[in-house]
Amino acid sequence: MINLILAIVSSMLVSVTMRASERRAKNNISMLAMNYLMCTLLSAAFAGTAEIFPAQEGLGAALLLGVVSGAMYLGSFLLLQWNICVNGVVLPATFMKLGVLVPTLLSVVLFGETPTAAQVTGFALAVAAIILIRMERGQGRARHAAGLVVLLLGGGLTDSLSKVYEVFGAPALEDHYLLYTFAVACLLCAGLALLRRQGMTLWDALCGMLIGVPNYFSARFLLLSLSQVPAVVAYPTYSVATIVLITVVGMLAFGERLTRRQKLAMGVILVALVLLNL
Repeated sequence: MINLILAIVSSMLVSVTMRASERRAKNNISMLAMNYLMCTLLSAAFAGTAEIFPAQEGLGAALLLGVVSGAMYLGSFLLLQWNICVNGVVLPATFMKLGVLVPTLLSVVLFGETPTAAQVTGFALAVAAIILIRMERGQGRARHAAGLVVLLLGGGLTDSLSKVYEVFGAPALEDHYLLYTFAVACLLCAGLALLRRQGMTLWDALCGMLIGVPNYFSARFLLLSLSQVPAVVAYPTYSVATIVLITVVGMLAFGERLTRRQKLAMGVILVALVLLNL
């Protein structure tokens, strides 16, 4: 459970760092590339070997899943960016969070995990709370509903790859799997920045690298937690607990205020967290 808690804290720090860097960083793709570069460097450090492709069993799975995961990381970001342009901020953010449905359901259907009645109730409350906390009156009208569905599926499938690796990958190569994931994402992101002729300021680089530190550890600790905690518990707990922490930090550090609906959602989330972990 400690790894899941560390993953949640790290995920919260990603959002908080991004929030703090809004006024400094100007080029989002370049900043994202530096984020992935930092993740790649940390992955290489934790891999602890001079061999990028060690000759041992499980290398093929780590490499294949890492390449797919890296491409999907960037793809999910681009989907989110496009949806924000056509559907506003609220709906894409909601559907991205609702992507937790995908790895949770896949864990039940494909990997035979069986949630308890309390956990099913907690999961349903978590989904309801995500919708509640993101929606306000006058918001939520989609211009391109299909794009939102693709975003939900794309983000969810990206998250699911951690569980896929936990089931099919070699534990000894977990750090190499993350190395391949972030290296591919970094290369693709850098190529996109060049294609769009997007420059890079010193703040873009610094903010990106600062974001990369908690981003790497959120992925690492989530992967480690999946070998200790059932995915039907880990994924929804990771998602909604991160929302709670981000909300608390937003109130304390940035002076943000909650609406009545969001306060109600916070209460629902706390109940959901208790039920999920029974």
